[in-house]
Amino acid sequence: MRCSLAAFFALSLAVASLAEPTLSPYNVHEKRSAIPFGWSNTRRHDSAAILPLRIALKQSNLEFIDEYLNDVSHPKSANYGKHWTAGEISRKFSPSKESISTVRDWLVENGLASERIRVSPTKGWINVDVTVEEAERLMNTEYNVYTHVSGQEHVACEAYHLPEHISTHVDFVLPSVNFDAKLKRRSEPNGGIGQPGVGITPKTAGTISQAVTELEQCDEYITPICLRALYELVYEPVSTDKNSFGVVEYTPQAYLYSDLQMFAMNFSTDLIGKEPMMVSIDGGYAQTEYQGFDYNGESDLDLQYGMTLVTGKQNVTLYQTGDMVEGASFNNFLDAIDGSYCTFEGGDNYTVDSQYPDPYGGGYEGPEDCGTVTPAYVISTSYGYNEADLTPFYTARQCAEYAKLGLMGVTILYSSGDYGVAGNEDYCLNPNGTQSPTGKIFNPTFPGTCPYVTSVGATMVKPNATVFQAQPEMACMDVIYSGGGFSNYFAMPSYQKTAVDYYLETYPPDYPSDIWNSTGMSRALPDISANGANYVVAVDGEFELVYGTSCSSPVSGAIFTMINDARLAVGKSTIGFINPTIYSAEFAGAFNDITEGSNPGCGTEGYNATIGWDPVTGLGTPNFPKLLASWLALP
Repeated sequence: MRCSLAAFFALSLAVASLAEPTLSPYNVHEKRSAIPFGWSNTRRHDSAAILPLRIALKQSNLEFIDEYLNDVSHPKSANYGKHWTAGEISRKFSPSKESISTVRDWLVENGLASERIRVSPTKGWINVDVTVEEAERLMNTEYNVYTHVSGQEHVACEAYHLPEHISTHVDFVLPSVNFDAKLKRRSEPNGGIGQPGVGITPKTAGTISQAVTELEQCDEYITPICLRALYELVYEPVSTDKNSFGVVEYTPQAYLYSDLQMFAMNFSTDLIGKEPMMVSIDGGYAQTEYQGFDYNGESDLDLQYGMTLVTGKQNVTLYQTGDMVEGASFNNFLDAIDGSYCTFEGGDNYTVDSQYPDPYGGGYEGPEDCGTVTPAYVISTSYGYNEADLTPFYTARQCAEYAKLGLMGVTILYSSGDYGVAGNEDYCLNPNGTQSPTGKIFNPTFPGTCPYVTSVGATMVKPNATVFQAQPEMACMDVIYSGGGFSNYFAMPSYQKTAVDYYLETYPPDYPSDIWNSTGMSRALPDISANGANYVVAVDGEFELVYGTSCSSPVSGAIFTMINDARLAVGKSTIGFINPTIYSAEFAGAFNDITEGSNPGCGTEGYNATIGWDPVTGLGTPNFPKLLASWLALP
């Protein structure tokens, strides 16, 4: 896995020599390629206006994070399973004293009084309030005010520059080129990641008249018994007091207790009367003001199947994130489970992340949750952005946090998307970097493109097939298409190089190189897959058929939670970051290879499912007995 983040910077940053100040030449540090759809450059910003400039300092040893993670995650490592503590991680990655002093000295030399300069308690960033004129002089840039069609304004620049001797100590500066402004809609539910129509969401084909429990009908109706048969998941947990499984939901997405009970009475009687253990983050709660599939479908799906597959013996934690007004992002969740992340590399970006206490009033007035929540050993999230929605620096910052969680023994799963090679809502990229329904360039999803998470695609039972056949599944091509492809931001990690190289050499995609990342050097997704079609889910008092990688992620999370249970029962560690393990020779054949189907999008048929890894279904679907035996054989 060496050099994934280092190579990411090489893939993502343009470096051009410009001015020649006294100490060293200025170089482009970060540049935006286009103004997002719906925004326009209205005017130059007032030179006397105040900007809260935040300079994110480079973390020590971050270039070795691949090596550290591989050391505790690869099955051949002598340190497999010897995960780090939060304190060890904090000490290893704190910025150096040299970085702090070098950046501080540069600011003072450029006329900023030392008393104006503040260093965060965690030493992760330097904060200084400056005028627009001072910021423009410091970074050879121009700040403009941009206006959205909704009337909201946003301050940003097209590019900014830093002296060569400073840029080596800085990851990024805020505010700058980030242009992912989270639109405030105060009279209705928030516009965050949990809002209907935002990011990856499940799809429904409507209600069904009655619950179905027959194994012979799994090609039409997926129920827990179908999944147990498909993946041979026959296991009763015995270490539930030591184990943990978490599902993340973003308000206004919320489950209904009556739906959980309706599902339990039909499919999991040991869950009658039970609910998940809800942990509220930044004012999150199971809201009931808004109901319907768009508000209850995701959470009902995740919890009904996640809780059922780990059985009533294993408690499931629900991380309900964000209030009804501000909402939340992935970073708000990460803040809660790791306090140091609140200020890591400059802290959250409030054009994307929600700010608490709510600065506008009307929302959650309590303090932001920072390090208040214990992460579960397996965490499943069925939400996602298009990679192009976010800047390279924003995604890199978040991706590094997933690596740290892996070092702590946490398994992170994300859905890969439901639009094949296209992004959410079937948007594809244009040559100028914008996204549109008429774009032709493949558009991968994030966080699935981060090499430190496990990206989960979707399969379906073939029409007229039964679960008793040798291979009854194919890539999902009913209602949704399994998200997959190649990152435009992150380099290929070493753990998947052999598998992906084989695919590219044996089944080279027959597309022009300008519509997909054909370099053979980028992170490929998904890593694995699970069934994502025809799920019978209780939603608002009726059973509906639900589709999406939103189904696949919690099911996979439940399976890995049961493997953790077996390891904990014999005194072994949790499985943690699983990617180096599942791609290794030791785990060959531990997944059911999917060789039929494709993932259309962007006016193409997408990629094909093939023998071995492919950018439609990854390594395949879990074979629980084989995975369990392989993981129990490890130290």
